[in-house]
Parts: sequence; structure tokens; C-alpha cells
Amino acid sequence: MNDFTYYNPTKIEFGKGKEKNIGKYIKDSGYESVLLVYGTGSIKKSSLYDDTIASLKEAGLKYEELSGIVSNPLISKVRDGIKIAKDNKLQAVLGVGGGSVADSVKAIAAGAKYDGDVWDFFIQKAVIKEALPVFTVMTLAATASEMNGNAVITNELTQQKFSIGTVLVNPVLSVINPELMATVSKDYLAYSAVDAIAHTIEVYFTATEHPKFNSRLVEAIIKTIMETTEILIKDPNDYEARGDFAWAATQALNGLTTSGTHGGNFPNHMIEHTLSALYNVPHGAGLSIVIPAWMKWYKEQNTAQFERFAKEIFGLSTADEGINELESWFSKIGSPVTLDQAGISKDDIDKMAENAVQTSKLWGLEENYNEQTIKDILHKA
Repeated sequence: MNDFTYYNPTKIEFGKGKEKNIGKYIKDSGYESVLLVYGTGSIKKSSLYDDTIASLKEAGLKYEELSGIVSNPLISKVRDGIKIAKDNKLQAVLGVGGGSVADSVKAIAAGAKYDGDVWDFFIQKAVIKEALPVFTVMTLAATASEMNGNAVITNELTQQKFSIGTVLVNPVLSVINPELMATVSKDYLAYSAVDAIAHTIEVYFTATEHPKFNSRLVEAIIKTIMETTEILIKDPNDYEARGDFAWAATQALNGLTTSGTHGGNFPNHMIEHTLSALYNVPHGAGLSIVIPAWMKWYKEQNTAQFERFAKEIFGLSTADEGINELESWFSKIGSPVTLDQAGISKDDIDKMAENAVQTSKLWGLEENYNEQTIKDILHKA
């Protein structure tokens, strides 16, 4: 096991009705004003918006609102939020929604304490040194953004989808109430499952050192996600399955599965960000296309771990069997596994590779994932 430091400052409030206390949680943390950020209106169709506003008012908090966050969140909206936060001298940011909302509030939190353009952080022109405190109420389990310092934002003008990562934007507190996730569509349940699985298997396969405990933890998360996804497709209101799914998704990317590992990276996410940036493909749908293609390309570089995956997850023997079974499962739950199924032409592979290599360079992966290599992977999709 490699040496490591593990620190996660986020407090989780998990359970029924806890979103109604969000105002108190913010107030008890020492803040008097907040920017409320949410999506395109779904929280207003339920009681969640009204409950949130009532909670903020009951706590005596001053608040401003920013709505309209979309599934692949945009830098233009982040800039709008930063202006509101600065103009009103707000002390904190609250995101109510899924991973896109959580990512947006993190970027807003960082940008609100910076004199330049927030995109500087995403292109590594500047380093985040401070941020407003972040709070979240989650309505979707997928990204683990409720318990990490990562945020991914799309620049719609440059067609770049880049990320930031710092503990400074870890949420102070996040509310996870599985009941709030019961209205998630079957499509987005499938995409969420793929995303959670992707968060665990990338380092699982690419790390040069991956302790047995971590492998077993990854496998437990994957099996939990798969089992509960199938239950929830049949019965979206199964609270126990919804709770297991939500907590497993959080654990997939809160730093625990990668502690003690060495040399791992996230090439599937690196390539998928291009699909989202260029074609606005839902992130999980893009991952279910990229992952099997990448696995077929990469398998011989870590055959033992691929064989372990096949045995522990599916009870099979070979790397190819495990890859094919995972690809079949993605199809079974309704997530695309080819570019064609997502309406993306293979004629665009050169264009996609040219875009993806920008992220590869930013992430320090260009030595292994140059433009030609990315083309080779995409051709397998």
C-alpha cells in the first residue's frame, strides 16, 4: 500500500426530510447569506423549492437565486452566479439539484473570491487559493460531487469541458435524502449508474499499485450499484435500494477508493468530456460508450486485474468475458455503447481526438494518450 494522507471535510446529513433543515445547517455553520443555485425548474414541480425557501427564511438568512443550470453545466451560468454573489456580498453558496448544480456552485464559490475570470482555474492559468463555503442538497446520485472538491464545467464558446479539483470547494455539508431521487428518469438512473461505476474502475485498472482492500471496496461499490439499479428500474420508490445506490455513488469518488493506490488516472473521463462538450451527450451516456472501447484497447496492460474484475463482478474467467458482460449490462439498462447509438458519426473521430487531446495535455496524460491513441480507442466504439 502506497503512503497517503486522507482528508475529507464534508459533513453528510443522510435521511428523510433533512433537506428541510438546510437553513439551520447553514446558519449553524456561521453564515448569514447565501446564493441558492438550482436547475431548470424540476425542484419547483415538487415541494423541494418551497421547502428550501421556507428553511432559509426560518433561519433568517438573506438569499439570492440563480436558476437554469443544465446537465452539462456552462461557464456562462457560473459567471452569472459569481456576479450575483459578488454584487450582494453573499457569504455562502447552496446548490439544490444533481451533480451539475453541485459542480456549478463549486466553480461559483471559487470565482467569487477571485479577481480574474473563473475559467483561468480550468485552464490552469491560476490556482484556487480561497472559496466561499459550499452546501448542497442532492436530488441525483451519480457524481459524488456532494463529498469531493471536483467540478467539471463546459465552455460553450470554445467547446472545452475542463475540470478543477481542490479541497477548498468540498461542501461544508451535504444533504442526501434518497426520497428526493425517486423521480429520476430511467435514462438518468442508467447514466448515473455508469458514472458511479466509472469513478471506481478507472484507477482500479490503471493504478500501478492497487491494494486488495481497495479492489474489494471498488467491487462492492460496483455490485451494489448494479444490483440496486436493476431494482430501481422496476420500482423507483424502493427507499432501501435508493439509499444503497446513493451512498455507494458517494463512496465511489470521495477519495476513499483511491487512498493507498499509486499511478492511477482517468482516461475514460478524459475522452468522454469531449463527447459532452461537442455533442451535449449526457455524461454517463458518453462514458458507457467510451468505457468498453477503452477496456478492449487497454486490457493487455493489466490482464490480471481485468481477469479479477471478470471473476469478482460476473463470475467469469477472462478479460474479454468481463468486458463483454459489462458492455451488455450497459445496454440492458438502456445506456448507449456505440457512437452511432448516441447519434455521433465515426467521421467525427478526428475532430473528437483533436478536442480530447487538449484535456489529455492538461491532465498530464499526453504521453500515453496522444491524438492517434485516442482515435484508436474511439474507433473501437
